Amino acid sequence: MPALVEQPGYAQEKLSALTKRVPCRETQASTLLALLGEPEHYSYPSIFIYGHRASGKSHVTESILQELELPHVIVSCVECVSPGLLFEQTLLAFFGPEAPTLLPRAPSLSDFVRVYKQLRAETPASHTRYLVLDRAEVLRDMEANLLPGLLRLQELVDDNVTVILLSEIDWSKFRLNTGCLEPLLVHFPDYSKAELQQILERDYHPAYSPELYGLFTSILLGVFYSVCRDLRELRHLAALNFSKFCEPLQRGEVKESDTHKLWRNIEPHLKKAMQTVYLREVSSVQWEQQQQMEDKEAGALKGLSAYAHVELPYYSKFLLIAAYLASYNPARTDRRFFLKHHGKLKKTNFLKKHEKTSNHLLGPKPFPLDRLLAIFYSVVDNRVAPTASIFSQISSLVTLQLLTQVGHDDQLDAPKYKCAVSLDFIQVISRTVSFDIVRYLYDFL
Repeated sequence: MPALVEQPGYAQEKLSALTKRVPCRETQASTLLALLGEPEHYSYPSIFIYGHRASGKSHVTESILQELELPHVIVSCVECVSPGLLFEQTLLAFFGPEAPTLLPRAPSLSDFVRVYKQLRAETPASHTRYLVLDRAEVLRDMEANLLPGLLRLQELVDDNVTVILLSEIDWSKFRLNTGCLEPLLVHFPDYSKAELQQILERDYHPAYSPELYGLFTSILLGVFYSVCRDLRELRHLAALNFSKFCEPLQRGEVKESDTHKLWRNIEPHLKKAMQTVYLREVSSVQWEQQQQMEDKEAGALKGLSAYAHVELPYYSKFLLIAAYLASYNPARTDRRFFLKHHGKLKKTNFLKKHEKTSNHLLGPKPFPLDRLLAIFYSVVDNRVAPTASIFSQISSLVTLQLLTQVGHDDQLDAPKYKCAVSLDFIQVISRTVSFDIVRYLYDFL
C-alpha cells in the first residue's frame, strides 16, 4: 500500500507506518496531513473534524500525531468538568509538571493565556504544538468566551499552536451569535459495508484461516449492518459470537467449506445478540456464562437482559409502567383506560381491530412528560405529590437506558420520551407491584 502523501518534512517510513494504522481512512488522513503541513511551519489556527460515532476521527488524528512524533496533547472535554482542568492538562503536556502550578485556583481564559505566553517565552516551540479536544460539543455548555478563545488561541498566545476539535455534530451547531474565527472543516463519512468487513477481517483468530473469519464477518454484517454500523459495537459482537461460530468445527461435525451448516448454527445466537445491540448491559464474560447456562438448561426461560436483575425504587417501577403504556397505547385511549367515569363507549367503534396494526409491531411512540405523569398518577396505588423526587427518578430511568429522551436538551417545549424495555421485562416489573399491565394495553383488548 503506498504512503499517504509525499509531504515534505516527514520520513517515508513513518508515512508508510501511518498508512497501515488507518485502513480505509487514507483519504481523510491525507487531507488532514496536508492541512497540518511541515512541522516547522505555522499551521492553521483551528481545525474542526466531525462525523458520526466510530468513524475514525480520534484514531486517525491520534495516529498522525503519534507516528510523526508531533508535540501534542489530547484532552477529553467530558472529563474536564471545568475549564481549569483543560488548562492544566494543556500546560502539563506542553511545558512540564511545574507549569500548572502557575495558574490561580479558579483560572479564567485570560489567566491561561498569560501563563502560556510566559512559559512560551522561556521554552519556544521548534515545531507546531497541537491541542486536540475530543467530544468538543461539551464546550458549548462551558463559559461563553472559552470556545471563541480556543479557536484563536494561536493569535492570543503568539505561538505556533493549532487547536483540533473532534465532534459528532456539525459546525453549524457550534456557531455563535457573537461571531468567532471559523475553523477549517474536515468531514469523516461513515464506513461502507465493504470497508467495515475489511477492517473486521484484520482481527482474525490465529487458530483459524483468514478466509473463515472473513466468512464470519460477512454473515455478521449481513445480520447487523441494517441496524448497527458502529465499528466498535460490531467488533464487540464479533468477539462475543466467533467462538459459537466455530463450535461445529471444534466438534468435527462440519468443514470450513460447509457454509450453510455454519450459518444455521450461528443464526439463533445472532438473533439473541440483536436484542442487546448498543446496550452493553452485560459484560463479555457474563454473556458467555449466560450462553453456557442456556445450553445446559434448554427448557428454562433465560433472559439476556441484565435489567431483569436490577431492583428499582417503588415509584420508579410505576413510572416505567406508565411510560410503557404511554409508548404503546394511542393517546386517544387514555380516557378509556384511566378515567373512572368515562361514559359509555361503543366497543366496535373503539377497538376497530380489523383496521389497526399492532402497536408492539410498530415499536414505541414518543410521548410528552405531562402525559407520562397523568398516567402515573392514575395507576399508582396512593396519592403522590409531584415532588422533585419524582422528576429525578425519571432522569434516573433515562440514565439507566430504560427510557430514551427524544429531541434536544435545549428545546423550549416539554421533553418527550420513549420506553426502551420489552413486554416481557415490563410484565416482570408489573408483577412485583401487583399490577396487571395486560389489562391496560390496547393491543390485548
